[in-house]
Amino acid sequence: MASRVLFSSQLTFPANRPRETSIAPSLRPYRNVLSFSFRSSVDRFAMRIRPLASFAPTVVAEVDGSRDEARRRKKLAVFVSGGGSNFKKIHEGCIGGGSVNGDVVLLVTNKKDCGGAEYARSNGIPVLVFPKPQRESSDALSPTELVDVLREYGVDFVLLAGYLKLIPVELVKAFPKRILNIHPALLPAFGGKGLYGMRVHKAVLASGARYSGPTIHFVDEEYDTGRILAQSAVRVIANDTPEELAKRVLHEEHKLYVEVVAAICEERIIWREDGVPLIQSKDNPDEYY
Repeated sequence: MASRVLFSSQLTFPANRPRETSIAPSLRPYRNVLSFSFRSSVDRFAMRIRPLASFAPTVVAEVDGSRDEARRRKKLAVFVSGGGSNFKKIHEGCIGGGSVNGDVVLLVTNKKDCGGAEYARSNGIPVLVFPKPQRESSDALSPTELVDVLREYGVDFVLLAGYLKLIPVELVKAFPKRILNIHPALLPAFGGKGLYGMRVHKAVLASGARYSGPTIHFVDEEYDTGRILAQSAVRVIANDTPEELAKRVLHEEHKLYVEVVAAICEERIIWREDGVPLIQSKDNPDEYY
């Protein structure tokens, strides 16, 4: 008997393969030829597009299309509200010859004493509190001032890593297609205001869903509704607890977010004609997933 997980296209997974699987964003065919490839090292499914003449992707955040821009180390601002484990993995990917061609230049948090803020300070990364608690609001930054600070730091991309506040409209407009968020479920399911952390995993188990996993998406003016960029599927085990499921999903988050940040820093995000973002393979520029 086969188990199935449904996105906008349908993927079939053998029921006897309990290992975790990474799934690229589902694609609508248009006139492109689609094929699946199986990457045995981590049991990932990659969807490939062999572009025809009608497929004319546009690189996100391209300044002048030059190779120099792709090679330039990008400046990243990370937003957190808690321990910041994804932030730590991204930072580790930026240092010591890691896979990310970028540097975390600013940590933004709404909780000045959270674990993510402490990690930033211990690694020489400036910490900015936004928004400040109401009792300290006399010197709080406005959304426009926040944008100004990010620009002063020369920020190329904003990465939300467990930041529980809604991003101001001013910031979304100032950094179009430059803000990413990670969510611990397979959007568009189990997303929206109030669905975060352990609440998400409890909702997944209560629904009877057979698969969960992280989603990385571009940020718009609502909670969890921006364009999906990457997903990684984690199988739900029959007797899972929210804590057990959360642990396995977080393991995938750490891998997926670093991979995506590496891609966006190398200008490997392209936009399909219908507005769907895809990641260009580093090893084979003719492959997208």
